[in-house]
Amino acid sequence: MTSICNIAAALPRLAQAQPDQVAIRCPGRRGRYDVALTYAQLDARSDAIAAGLARHGIGRGTRTVVMVRPTPEFFLLMFALFKAGAVPVLVDPGIDRRALKQCLDEAQPRAFIGIPLALLAKTLLGWARSASVRITTGRWPLLADATLARIEADGAGAGPQLAATDGEDVAAILFTSGSTGVPKGVVYRHRHFVAQIDMLRQAFGITPGGVDFPTFPPFALFDPALGLTSIIPDMDPTRPAQADPRKLHAAIARFGATQLFGSPALMRVLAEHGEALPTVRRVTSAGAPVPVAVVRRMLELLPREAQFWTPYGATECLPVAVIEGRELLTLGTRTETGAGTCVGRPVAGNTVRIIAISDGPIADWSQVQEVPPGVVGEITVAGPSATDSYFNRDAQTALAKIHETLPDGSHRIVHRMGDLGWFDGEGRLWFCGRKSQRVVVDAQTTLCTEQVEPIFNTHPQVLRTALVGVGPAGAQQPVLVFELRPGVKANPVEVADALRHIAQGFVHTARIERFLHYPKPFPVDIRHNAKIGREALAVWAAAHVAKERA
Repeated sequence: MTSICNIAAALPRLAQAQPDQVAIRCPGRRGRYDVALTYAQLDARSDAIAAGLARHGIGRGTRTVVMVRPTPEFFLLMFALFKAGAVPVLVDPGIDRRALKQCLDEAQPRAFIGIPLALLAKTLLGWARSASVRITTGRWPLLADATLARIEADGAGAGPQLAATDGEDVAAILFTSGSTGVPKGVVYRHRHFVAQIDMLRQAFGITPGGVDFPTFPPFALFDPALGLTSIIPDMDPTRPAQADPRKLHAAIARFGATQLFGSPALMRVLAEHGEALPTVRRVTSAGAPVPVAVVRRMLELLPREAQFWTPYGATECLPVAVIEGRELLTLGTRTETGAGTCVGRPVAGNTVRIIAISDGPIADWSQVQEVPPGVVGEITVAGPSATDSYFNRDAQTALAKIHETLPDGSHRIVHRMGDLGWFDGEGRLWFCGRKSQRVVVDAQTTLCTEQVEPIFNTHPQVLRTALVGVGPAGAQQPVLVFELRPGVKANPVEVADALRHIAQGFVHTARIERFLHYPKPFPVDIRHNAKIGREALAVWAAAHVAKERA
C-alpha cells in the first residue's frame, strides 16, 4: 500500500506529541497577541473545517481560491484544504486588478474562500466566475453560501481528516509575484512541499521547539511540519519596507523568537533601526540579493553564534543554494567590483548547471550547451523541489522546463531559473541578474544588472541603482538610473558625474554613458518590496532619452 504524501501529515503527529505547544500566535485587536492556536487546536479545528468543506463539495482536487489575511483563519483553512486533498490557489492581492482577474480566471477554481471584501470584489469585478462555492470568513453569509464558522460547526466531531494523497497529487497553485510580467500559477505537488521541508531542515539545521518570526506569512505554513511556533508579525505583509521596527522588536523580545525570515527590504528596516536582536539565532532573507552593508549591520545586531542565511530560489524551485552572511561578507569586494552576488553552494539534492543563454524554448537536455566554470550563462536546477509546470500556461512551461533522460532511463524536469550566473572554482554559484533584464549592447557586449549595479551602489549618496536598456534588442544603449538616499540633499547632476567617473574604472561599465536621476522611490515587487521594477524604469528612461533628443 502506498504511503500518504501530504504536507499536512505531520500536524496530527505533532498534535499528539506536543498538544499544548503553541503552533501559531497572531496579533489581535490593537496589536495584542491574544490569539493563539496550539498544535492540538490547529489539528482538531482544521479537521472539522476539512469535514465541513467536504459537505459543501470541496474535496480532493478541488481548486479553491483563498483570499484571507494572515489570521488564524488563514492557517486553519490552509491545513484543512491540504487535509481534504483540495488545491488552494494563492495570488498576491496587491497586483494589478486586471492581472489578478486573469490569474483567478486561469486557475478555473470551483470554490472561493475569502474575507467579506474579497467576496464583494468577486461579485463586482467578476473574479473567478467558475467558483460556484463561496465561503466567507465574515460573521454573516453575505454574497456567500456559508460562513467559515458554519463550515467548522458542520464538521465538528467528524474525527481525523487526511486525504490519501500521493506525491503526484497537486497540492496547491501558487502564483509568482509577477515582477517581470503577468504572474504565473506554479503547480505544486505534495512531493514538492515535502521535499522543501526536508531541504530547509537540513540546509539550516532546523530542530523542533524553536520560535519563528516569519514576516512573509505563507512561509509560516512550513513551521508546523518543522515543529516550530510561529509568531505572525503585526505588519502589512505586502509592504515589508514600511514595517514598524518597534513593533517587530517588541514581539521578537516578548516571545523570544529564535529565528526570523524577511525580505531584504525588511532587513534594511531592522538594520537601520539598529536595535540588537539577542534572542535570534537564525535569520534568513530571500526575494532579492541582500546588500552587503545590510548583511554586515544585521550580523552586528545578532548574537555572535547567530547565523544570517541568504537562500537563493524562486516560487518554482526553493531552495536552490544557500550562503551564510560571514562568507558573503568576505566576497563583498568582488560583488562591488562586478562579479555578481554570490548565492552560495547548491543545497543537497539539487543539480545546478549553467547553460548557454537562449531566449527560446529547449525541449530536451540533449539540445543544451553547458558552459564551463567562470562563464556567465543561464542557471538551471533539477531537484526534488523543482516544479514541473505552470497551470494553463503551456507556452511559459515550454520556456521554463527542459526534459532530461538520465543514464538509467528515468526522466526528470530541469527548471530554467530565468536568471544569469556562473560557478567559481570553489563550486559557489554567483547570481548576475534576470535574463530578461540583461542589456545587450552589441554582439560582443552584454551587461548584467547584478554585475553592474553594486559598483555604483557604493556611492554614499545613492540608495540603489538600476541598469536598463534603451533602444532595439541587440543594440541597446545602457542607461543607469539612480535613486538618492532619503533626506540626501545632493545635486543629481553632480552625482551623475561621480557615477560616470566610477564607470570609467571598470571595463564592463565603461560603455555606460547616460545616468538618470529617478525622482521617486524605485518601483518594486509587491511580495518582498525588494525586486526592482526595471521594466518600468526602462520605459521611463526611454521616454526621458527621447525627450532629450527631441
